[in-house]
Amino acid sequence: MTLAKTLGSFGCSLALALGILLPQAVKAQGFETQAGSAYVVDHNSGQVLFALNADVPLPPASMSKLMTLNMTFEALEDGRLTLDTSLPVSEHAMSFGGSTMFLNTTDRVRVEDLIRGIVVLSGNDATVVLAEALSPDGTEAGFAALMTERARQLGMETATFRNASGWPAAGHVMSMRDLGILAERLITEFPQYYHYFNEREFPFDNRAPDNRFNRNPILGLGIGADGLKTGHTEEAGYGLVGSAVQGDRRVTFVISGLPTADARAGEAERIVNWAFRQFVERDVIAAGDILAQAPVFLGETPTVPLTVADDVRMLLPQLTVTGGLLEAEVTLSGPIPAPIAAGTPLGELHIAVEGLAPTTVPLIAATDVAQAGIMGRLGAATSRAMAAVMGQVSSLSDN
Repeated sequence: MTLAKTLGSFGCSLALALGILLPQAVKAQGFETQAGSAYVVDHNSGQVLFALNADVPLPPASMSKLMTLNMTFEALEDGRLTLDTSLPVSEHAMSFGGSTMFLNTTDRVRVEDLIRGIVVLSGNDATVVLAEALSPDGTEAGFAALMTERARQLGMETATFRNASGWPAAGHVMSMRDLGILAERLITEFPQYYHYFNEREFPFDNRAPDNRFNRNPILGLGIGADGLKTGHTEEAGYGLVGSAVQGDRRVTFVISGLPTADARAGEAERIVNWAFRQFVERDVIAAGDILAQAPVFLGETPTVPLTVADDVRMLLPQLTVTGGLLEAEVTLSGPIPAPIAAGTPLGELHIAVEGLAPTTVPLIAATDVAQAGIMGRLGAATSRAMAAVMGQVSSLSDN
């Protein structure tokens, strides 16, 4: 249905609660997890389906290798590297223990093999080889500083890197939300490389037969999982950045702080099943629907209708009760001076579903509004001056 409301008097921030009638009232069902922190997002809509300690900076362990891969993919795209570029192995890279490709200083390794070595084998040595190649000063520390700078540019507000691999280090932290942002970027911006994350086995030169399998525990379970990266240290516990596709939907999730690898595997599968089975996509608003009327300062008309540029589809909980409203709020920065061109961004619509993070949609002017003539401007100025003197500012009535 189309809603027409008029926002109140001018101010720096204007807000109005709207009721958007849906076939069903919505309320997200409670979800609990064994993870110490978690973040679940629907890829298509961008809706956050679940967040637990999602903004707390924590040791990401090998999950931070995803940022090294992001930097590598960027270098491939701008021509600084190719998949066939061969890179030397330094003493520093060879010195790493833990998960490795068992590289040595006599090797020159193709970039593609290093990528596979990071994704499938979680190779610390492979990560450092790429880091040193892309570092502004040739060192892993220099690359870590560059990673941190780039992460901030991409909206990862807590990400701070001390190394390229996630090797335990004081101050090396990321939040689950940061890891979710990173995973979504890898999926969206680098689809040509994403297939590496679904590779199950990489027997590089047969150097480590026992370390040739992908550690992602939900690949091959038949639930649509196709990436991304596990992580584990004593401090961080067991974690996973994962993504899965079922039908037209993709869900990306991050979990950390699990006590065992088995607990990580079970929790990851449970989250995927919950995210796909408990939500359905619905059309909420059609492009062009008039949602509110915002006041215009010195305009040919006193208000301008607000709409959305594109249809709004949202995920809503499957378990619902018939007959209810979806709560929404319009916020503007006012006053809005004329002239106004149709399509001009004027504010935001915040749509709330109980139990989920609000969805924010840009609001635009639905029509042009010309500036008032000289008499209209004089009249408006006189009215506002008189209102100020009287201490009264009349609100525009609802339509």
